[in-house]
Amino acid sequence: MKVQVNNKEMELIPNSTLTQLTTQLELPVQGIAIAVNNKMIPRTEWERFVLHENDNLVIIKAACGG
Repeated sequence: MKVQVNNKEMELIPNSTLTQLTTQLELPVQGIAIAVNNKMIPRTEWERFVLHENDNLVIIKAACGG
């Protein structure tokens, strides 16, 4: 299935969860937030949050500095 991740099309296995996506993208365990279709998804829900065809995801990484 296809989803949009930060405005880039990505192919995923059907019924992938957010946790599976973070593993596939090799994202860090801490310091990121994910919104699906403009709704922030709490980290505690990532394991059971199933993605669907054409979902639009925004992944935000925390940055240090000022």
